Amino acid sequence: MELFNLKGQVAIVTGSSRGIGKAIAYRLAEHGAKVVISSRKLDACEPVAAEINAQFGDDTAFAHAANISSKEALQSLVDATLARWGRIDTLVCNAASNPYYGPMGGITDDQFRKVLDNNIVSNHWLINMVAPQMRQRGDGSIVIVSSIGGLRGSDIIGAYCISKAADMQLARNLAHEFGPQNVRVNCIAPGLIQTDFARALWEDQERLAERNETTPLRRIGQPDEIAGAAVYLAAPASRFMTGQTLVVDGGVTI
Repeated sequence: MELFNLKGQVAIVTGSSRGIGKAIAYRLAEHGAKVVISSRKLDACEPVAAEINAQFGDDTAFAHAANISSKEALQSLVDATLARWGRIDTLVCNAASNPYYGPMGGITDDQFRKVLDNNIVSNHWLINMVAPQMRQRGDGSIVIVSSIGGLRGSDIIGAYCISKAADMQLARNLAHEFGPQNVRVNCIAPGLIQTDFARALWEDQERLAERNETTPLRRIGQPDEIAGAAVYLAAPASRFMTGQTLVVDGGVTI
């Protein structure tokens, strides 16, 4: 059990009011971590924190709103966590944006910049806010939720795929930088998961049937099926793993 014991850890999970982020936060708490629930709107975060506290005990979770496009809001998230619990052991950069579906030739400059800013630059900001106290302590885990889109091309979510490939390289670079202080940086690359974020992909019944047919497990994934990977990457079980991308996609990319 010690391999997956997160007791004493403090974790920030962005985009954790629903979907994959919520599932990750819940499972981290289940394994003993204190968790910060964060998304753009506080009223979406507070019920999740309350649910986790009811399940695992008071002061297991608290809610703090932060728009990932705002450097000031992200700094406030970090400061509030340190003020409350004094440390951050695990950071899960899960929040992301994808405002456009279609060929790259049709994306506007503002849409393209939003994808790159929210999916790459915001992760860069937040990681560099959290990493100093991890490096000083000589321990920590940073997890970026990427996507198998970063491993393949797409004719409908090209900009998103570009941003997710960049996240994988961000993890590799930072693994080199932070490794000497025992701070690990890894990615999770989910396949198609049944979340509100990916609704435009799985609600199309024809496209969904095609995806199921070409997936070895013959179905798309559920948010909780990504959470175990995050627990692993936060836990002592993964202490010799850094700079890697853990693919959880039902076999699509094989």
